[in-house]
Amino acid sequence: MNYIVLDLEWNQSNTGLEKEVTKLPFEIIEIGAIQLNDAGVMLGEFSELIKPQIYQEMHHITSKLIHMQMQELERGEDFISVTERFLEWCGQESYIFCTWGCLDLTELQRNMKFYNMTPMSQGPIAYLDVQKLFTLVFEEDKKQRRALEYAIDYLKIEKDIPFHRAFSDAYYTAKILAGLIREHSEILKNVSYDVFCPPADRKAEIKVQFDTYTKYISRKFGDKTEAFADREVSSTKCYVCHRNLRKRIRWFTPNGRHYYAVAYCEKHGYLKGKIRVRKSDDGKIYVVKTTKFISEEEVKEIEERCERARELRRKRKTKQGL
Repeated sequence: MNYIVLDLEWNQSNTGLEKEVTKLPFEIIEIGAIQLNDAGVMLGEFSELIKPQIYQEMHHITSKLIHMQMQELERGEDFISVTERFLEWCGQESYIFCTWGCLDLTELQRNMKFYNMTPMSQGPIAYLDVQKLFTLVFEEDKKQRRALEYAIDYLKIEKDIPFHRAFSDAYYTAKILAGLIREHSEILKNVSYDVFCPPADRKAEIKVQFDTYTKYISRKFGDKTEAFADREVSSTKCYVCHRNLRKRIRWFTPNGRHYYAVAYCEKHGYLKGKIRVRKSDDGKIYVVKTTKFISEEEVKEIEERCERARELRRKRKTKQGL
């Protein structure tokens, strides 16, 4: 399998008044990529500018970050032409996209949809988030997310071209990935999923088990009530012995977006479930559920969080006179 290390630069509205803002908040203006083989050896590179069609002024923050002016983009071609060449450049052999962070594939697909291009996929796309992989290998705090330049300095990789352009950031991300391939290949099993296109139906739902947790990505539902009525969504199953577990703490939410539950397995201990409710591009919802085993101390923390959420609901009801 080959690795397509991708980085994008995009522009956005300076005013927020354009009618296209809601459908295309970020207009891609540059695509940069490096292709590696399964030994981490570079096979090729891609770098092209895109002439903007929507936002004709460079956002002031974008301009400072990537040191680019609109005049430079006049040399580029339209998005459809550049993207078609990029996808052709990726080749016919099997490959997986790799990015620094979790935004690039979503914005690439959003731009493609805006221009009515054939979708890259009818469902979630598996990819490698090299930023996350760096954290898993080198950071004690596994929730830490470092800047690309920090990682380059940490690994003592030579900085021979400037940062903050699509090709250069893809180039440095590829340098980090090549090192992981050679020295920490076991970490590459920790794939991520871009869910710009959620699973089309129950058969297409994502269920994957990692070393210390599981992830489930549901199909789309009309609303949260419909989603939580689904057994697969609301269940808490031990991923070691595959038994459905009785909940010690039922699903609750402190904010309406994240939901938590705790169940108990007599053989393997306490299991925490976390559900993130996400909106799909067509206004429906889907859920991303993770489950992992936790300590008794963590159970107590969740119990306290649950009680605080209940107290807030009681106060709101009292204030509303219910």
